[in-house]
Order: sequence, then C-alpha cells, then structure tokens
Amino acid sequence: MTHSIHPVLLCGGSGTRLWPLSRKSYPKQFVKLVGDESLFQVSARRVAGEGFAAPTLVTASDFRFVVLEQLAALEIAPAEILIEPTAKNTAAAICAAAIALEARAPGALMLIAPSDHVIPDPKRFRDAVMAAAPAAQNGQLVTFGIRPDRAETGYGWLELSEAPDRAFSPTPQPLRSFVEKPELPLAEKLLDGSMHLWNAGIFLFSTTTILDAFAKFASETLTQSKAAFDTAEKDLAFTRLGSEAWARLPDRSIDYAVMEHANNLTVIPYGGAWSDLGDWQAVWREGNPDTSGVVTTGPTTALDCADTLLHATTGAQELVGIGLTDIIAVAMPDAVLIAHKDRAQDVKQAVAELKARNVPQAETLPRDYRPWGWYESLVIGTRFQVKRIVVHPGAALSLQSHYHRSEHWIVVEGTAKVTIDDTVTLVSENQSAYIPLGAVHRMENPGKLPLTLIEVQTGSYFGEDDIVRYDDVYARGQGAKG
Repeated sequence: MTHSIHPVLLCGGSGTRLWPLSRKSYPKQFVKLVGDESLFQVSARRVAGEGFAAPTLVTASDFRFVVLEQLAALEIAPAEILIEPTAKNTAAAICAAAIALEARAPGALMLIAPSDHVIPDPKRFRDAVMAAAPAAQNGQLVTFGIRPDRAETGYGWLELSEAPDRAFSPTPQPLRSFVEKPELPLAEKLLDGSMHLWNAGIFLFSTTTILDAFAKFASETLTQSKAAFDTAEKDLAFTRLGSEAWARLPDRSIDYAVMEHANNLTVIPYGGAWSDLGDWQAVWREGNPDTSGVVTTGPTTALDCADTLLHATTGAQELVGIGLTDIIAVAMPDAVLIAHKDRAQDVKQAVAELKARNVPQAETLPRDYRPWGWYESLVIGTRFQVKRIVVHPGAALSLQSHYHRSEHWIVVEGTAKVTIDDTVTLVSENQSAYIPLGAVHRMENPGKLPLTLIEVQTGSYFGEDDIVRYDDVYARGQGAKG
C-alpha cells in the first residue's frame, strides 16, 4: 500500500558550532556547505517527488523569505510555512506542525526532518521512509537509527531489540530504549555491542498518534500549541503562530517531552551515510579528505599539512596553511576561526564569549539577506557608508524615507526603476540617482537579471531602523530592516 508522506522541515536553528560561516542571521541550513545547493535545499529535494506531499516548514520570522526563495529555486511550493515567535525546541515545533497538518489532512502521516543533515543517498533514505509507513499508519512512533561508524559522544543513541541484518535492511523493530549522549568509554561499548544506533532526530508518525502522545505525556505543550495555532495570523504566504500562547510553551525536545515516555516506539535501522554537520570536524569528515587527510575549500593553499581543514570564502583573500596537523582554519572577510579539531565542539562557547562582549560578528554576517535580495557594507566612516546592493529580478525595496541620511545610487549591473517623491525614472548601468534627506523613495528591478548598485550614504546615522516605511510588498512594519 502506498502512503502519502507529509514532510515537516525544521529550519529555525542557529547553528553556532559552524561559526563563522553559520551565524544567527544566516544559519548553516541555508549555506552551501556541501555541493551547489544549501543543506535546506538538499533536504527539501530529498523528501519531494512520488509518495511525498508538499512540505510544511517551521522556521523563524527572520528566515521566512529565505526559505521561500530557496524553495522557489527548486520549483517546490510549500503547503504551509509556520513562523515561530521564538525558538522553543523541537517539541513545540513538532506539536504545532501536527496541529496544522491535522487541520488540513486529518490522520495524515508526517515525516519530521531537520533541514541541516547530509544524506548522500536520497533514494535509500526515501525507501527507508516508505518501509516505515505501515508501522506509522498502525499507530507507532517511528524513529530512524543511523548505523554508527565511530564512538560518537555528541549524539544520543538508540537501543535495538535485535541486531540488524548484514545488509542493514530498513526493517521495523521495537525500540528498547534511548541512551543520552554518552561519555567516551560508554560510546565505545555501544559501538562494539552492535545493538545501538545513532539517534538522528528523524521521525515518522500520524498526526493522530503524535497528538495523542502529546495529550498523554506533554499536555501543556499541546494546550499552548493549540492556543498559538488558534490565535495565528496569516501574513502573506506565512502563518504566524500566536506569540502570547507560544511564550508559555516549555522549551523541551521531542525526545524529553514524548519519546522517552512512550511505549509504542519503533526504530528503522538506516545503513546509509549520514551526518548532521554538527561541527567543523564533521565538515572535515564529509569533505573527502585527500591522502594526507587535508580538505580545502575556496582560495586556499596547504603545504605539508595533515588531517586539516582550510575553508576560505572570498577570492579577495588567500588562506595558506603550512605544517598544520589536526587544525581547522576558516577565513571570512570579517572573522577567522583557528582551532584544534578536537576542540570543534567549543566553537559554540567562543560565540557565547563574543556575544557577551557585543561583538557583531558573533551573530551577524557581513552580507545581510532581505526578501528583495541582499546587501553588504564595503566601507563605513564617521559620516558615510558604502554598500553593495543586489536586487532580485522583479523585486522591490519598500517605499521609504530617512531622517538622518541621504543616498546616492550608482547602477553597475542591470537597470533600476527609481522613485523619488513624484518622479519615476529608469537608471541604467553607469548612471546614478541622488536621494536627498527626507525624500520618499523606492528602488525596483524591472528586469529579468539581478540588479547590482553601489550605494553611498552620507549623514549622521546609518542604522537600519532609520526607515519610515510607507508601502512594502513584503508587509514589513515600521523600522523593519531593508
């Protein structure tokens, strides 16, 4: 029997362990870490096609246009995008998604999939999901266990009822227990015993089964999630969950809230390759190290290095490593990370330290993404700022004015439609437009190619909150960025 699977992609995390490439303003799921597509795009493509319905997304407000844009590039239309007012961990996100899906398709099967995992064999993964469908249809909470290849202390483990067969077939079996992230001696014992798998945080169950489980084991999460859904507001293509009820939700994972208490648990062994890219050491492992164990990305040069990752992001600088062993070196225009591979998990601690000192690089990338495109600051002075701005074809910035700055736009690629008070003009390459202080203005890209311009701001204040907004196609309020 063929079951229609409704994917739920969780894409609201911050991914601080992959700093400086992943930051709160643009976390790792939206970055092209492996291949030519972002982890989110690869995840969405993996659960699309025959047997799968349009995905439901659970994300943060700051990423709502990013997920739309990246899905549009794949020609995938989401069924629903739920906006979390704040991050409340996986129990709240999954419960809200189940309530939303139950309203559209009562009793439907839902596949919970983080959007930042690497699974190189998508067909094998889809086959495993389909093999799990009958158990989920019969009222089981199904989790997927990954065949371990090392004594990993950064993951939880799953205890099986019986050892998998030699082919590691995706055959459902009762889950005996969950094991918390172990210390190394226990992890080595679990690996050697061949009766434990890694907990990937991927689940399949019906809306009926999971909502019943929330009612039994996490009633407060269910009550407040229902209230947040009932008070949700539609915002363009998004569903904004009610903030008052959401604020009352406990911050708990789905494992703690439900799975560790339930007795209707089934595990599907998965023998294919998998990684959650949880830190830079995982990126090194997935980067196909050469015979010396060296992985290089971008403009890099490695001389006499071993078991080392060199990752550079811009052609304006060359990252050179000489005589390095077991080192991670990541270079970005505004931040550089150098760490021993064994300390990869401590990057999160470094980000916390930077944040405590109000260092902007802790959470913000030089490139700021907006629903219409992106911009980056090139030079900042006492009384001026220079930006590069890229506007997507057909996109438009809001109709706005500023109290503290004037602007000069120089088009270097494409053609801009520029509104300044009551005057509308087309500005082509090598032409410019001047926007006086206080003038009501808008920039649009009427063409079919990206529009690139250099913006020179002069004045006393250049913060993104110096915006009086009169009209916006993206329904952003006063003071919203961009």
